[in-house]
Amino acid sequence: MRRIFSGIQPSGNLTLGNYLGAIRNWALLQREKSYECIFCVVDQHAITVPQDPAELRRATREVAAGMIAGGVDPDDCILFNQSYVPEHAMLAWVFNCVARVGWLGRMTQFKEKAGKDRDNATVGLFVYPNLMAADILAYKGTHVPVGDDQKQHLELTRDIAQAFNSMFGVDFFPLPEPQIFGTATRVMSLRDGTKKMSKSDPSDMSRINMTDDADAIAQKIRKAKTDPEPLPSELAGLDERPEARNLVGIYAALADQTPEQVLAEFGGRGFGDFKKAMAEVSVSVLAPIGEEMRRLSNDPATIDAILHKGGERARELASPIVKEVYDIVGFLRP
Repeated sequence: MRRIFSGIQPSGNLTLGNYLGAIRNWALLQREKSYECIFCVVDQHAITVPQDPAELRRATREVAAGMIAGGVDPDDCILFNQSYVPEHAMLAWVFNCVARVGWLGRMTQFKEKAGKDRDNATVGLFVYPNLMAADILAYKGTHVPVGDDQKQHLELTRDIAQAFNSMFGVDFFPLPEPQIFGTATRVMSLRDGTKKMSKSDPSDMSRINMTDDADAIAQKIRKAKTDPEPLPSELAGLDERPEARNLVGIYAALADQTPEQVLAEFGGRGFGDFKKAMAEVSVSVLAPIGEEMRRLSNDPATIDAILHKGGERARELASPIVKEVYDIVGFLRP
């Protein structure tokens, strides 16, 4: 069985980067029917930094709404929130006793998030890659859609799986393979093409939120940073133009084209023409998603019912796997 696992944190507004880099790809994978797809709102990962409890619950529902509005069909996949399935944390403890401190100490995201004051970082922030490994391996996930910034975590997951198999002389866990998608997997800020589009950026004009309406989407594209030169006709002409490269990549992804096709149409033309066309494409794709996401977010009972059903299905898969892990480790289950 080829089984995909992927998750997203409930840490504020979903952006165009979340949609193009993850949610849209999940919907495409689900429709292929060649994988069993398990998608998760990873609320346990979210508390590695302080959270307001009421806001965390609201954000968890909002992210689930965004996933559904973006094309993830809970009838064709398993969609749930991580904390509903205790097997994730149960397996993570075993992996805490398999992974090595040196492996975790090399993780780039810990270094970035902990900063210079590492002694005050929580233990959870340090070991959360082990929980990420448990998220995947609790289902014996074989494939993981990842962006470039997550490849290191998947390598750690493979190391943990291999170390567990070696420690206990078993061939139990698979070594999950990455799935890295092409165009616009890494969407950059509309104000600075060298920085990733982020929901934590103080400027709302730096990003397109999945909840933005048509007017907001069009305005943000019109005001997106560019340079004075016309668009080139060849990809090489974007090498030293990060803002232009970013907008071309976004347009290509939303229009289901390659960047080469975009430049063949707009090469030699100014950004005025290009932004007008880009706004039309963006609104046609994103505005209906935002409308549906807002509708779902206003119906928390429906979201809760979907997550409950998905959580029960997830437990049906994870529970026997984690029980077998406990038997392998030697835990007594009287």
